[in-house]
Amino acid sequence: MSLIEPVGTELVFAGQPYRDLQPRPRRIHGVDFSGAVDAGWKIWIASGSVDEDCLRIEDCRRAEDLPGSGKPLDRCLPALRELIAGETHGVFGLDFPFGLPDDLVRNYGDWDQFVLDFSKRYPGPKDFRQDCFEQADHHERKRATDRENAAPFAAYNLKLYRQTYYGIRDVLAPLVRERRAYVLPMQSAHSGRPWLVEICPACTLKKEHLYLSYKGTSMDRREARAYILAAIERIAPLVIPDKDLRARIIADAGGDALDSVIAAVATFRSIPRMIDGYTGKQMPYPLEGFIFV
Repeated sequence: MSLIEPVGTELVFAGQPYRDLQPRPRRIHGVDFSGAVDAGWKIWIASGSVDEDCLRIEDCRRAEDLPGSGKPLDRCLPALRELIAGETHGVFGLDFPFGLPDDLVRNYGDWDQFVLDFSKRYPGPKDFRQDCFEQADHHERKRATDRENAAPFAAYNLKLYRQTYYGIRDVLAPLVRERRAYVLPMQSAHSGRPWLVEICPACTLKKEHLYLSYKGTSMDRREARAYILAAIERIAPLVIPDKDLRARIIADAGGDALDSVIAAVATFRSIPRMIDGYTGKQMPYPLEGFIFV
């Protein structure tokens, strides 16, 4: 039996109905992340619940619309942290690397130490990128999970380094330091706090053979977004009951709204792997991080 497959009208995860899984997250969130100066405009968050073994997306909004948030990076990330910390029965799939290649962080005893020391070691995103390149002999080295899932970029690639930097420094590190979340699989999953996992929409689309060009204002790109959304609605299974919400997701030309929905789907269908206690526990994942697709 595959990890997730329908049995009659019921969705079964590794032979077990979702409703029987323990502990069972009640809320699912997919976050299409950004480290841009106007991150509040670029970050999208798709949120939903599990209804009869189906993911029901009930909201999809920009981070600037969160309580106490705004368009600037330094306003929206604290608001995102508060959203995460307040969802004690939720699981969040976040679209940025949670770690670095093993040979760049092997001096740390564990991932927690790496994250908690992150801001001291790297005062800013440019310092982070430069240090990584120097350690890697001016090469871009991918993590094991990046290679296995065909991730487009290394964690410190020019297109990704700001996401990695601000995601670790301003989202993961404070939540770990204050013990307000569990970050998987580097930490064990327990009830009482939200779970955080790394996802990559591009990796999920590649796995499902849906890796199309869908970002842009042209009609063919809009049609591609509609096609992808319809496909993942069948695969997940996923339901978006609000027709206006569904239309808004497709209309977002940047594809970020759709990416947040894909992130939520990847998170939802990976829950059994989070619960099993074994996924991602073998090295180098506990130090480098693990992409749930």
